[in-house]
Amino acid sequence: MSLNQATFSAGTSLFGGMIPPAPKTHAAWPVWHDSTTKEVKFQPMKKKEAAKLWHKARDFERQTREPGKQDGAIGRNGIAILQSLLFDFLNYASGALYPSYAEIAKKANISLSSVWRGLAKLKDAGVVNWLRRCKEDYIDGRFTLRQESNAYAVLPSSQWNGFSEPPPAPPPQAGTWGDHPPLPGALDLFCTLKREGASVAAKLDALESDSSSPLAVQLARLGRLVYGCPKG
Repeated sequence: MSLNQATFSAGTSLFGGMIPPAPKTHAAWPVWHDSTTKEVKFQPMKKKEAAKLWHKARDFERQTREPGKQDGAIGRNGIAILQSLLFDFLNYASGALYPSYAEIAKKANISLSSVWRGLAKLKDAGVVNWLRRCKEDYIDGRFTLRQESNAYAVLPSSQWNGFSEPPPAPPPQAGTWGDHPPLPGALDLFCTLKREGASVAAKLDALESDSSSPLAVQLARLGRLVYGCPKG
């Protein structure tokens, strides 16, 4: 899929972990050949979704970090860049994300060369992709193209290379904190109906609804004798 189609998809690194040289061109305007002048359509992202991706990315880095190695699939620079993209630059309402390398370096507190390397690892891992952008302009009446900052997209975790979703958390054990509360018993239901002004028959039916409580059943029978309310 061509980057000129202005769509985001996972791909391989264009940098190879090194600072790329200036684009070689014989044109009057030095821009990257795969830069697009088309409007980039971003996808909105809620802040909660961004936070979930961030936590998954840290899990991904831990999953892929080999013993004795400092970096996993994303690396320290990649983690710092991703945090900056998601929480410093991303417009959650529109999804717009196009900071410059200098802005990323400043917010992530890393060097420009670390930005190149970190972005390359993020792209190789399938976490981040981007489109090169340029803008049509006229200088002294002459048509020219001017390079602009890249348009970035943080891809869903389903597209990350080698990432394994963590298993869902097990349900709480019965009787522990977080377990479903027990259903109200017959006596609790009777008291509730009494407070709500329910009829005598309804309250007696509530008492008899719990066959596991002999006391509630006996009280219901006594109530029917006292109030002359046969079982319906």
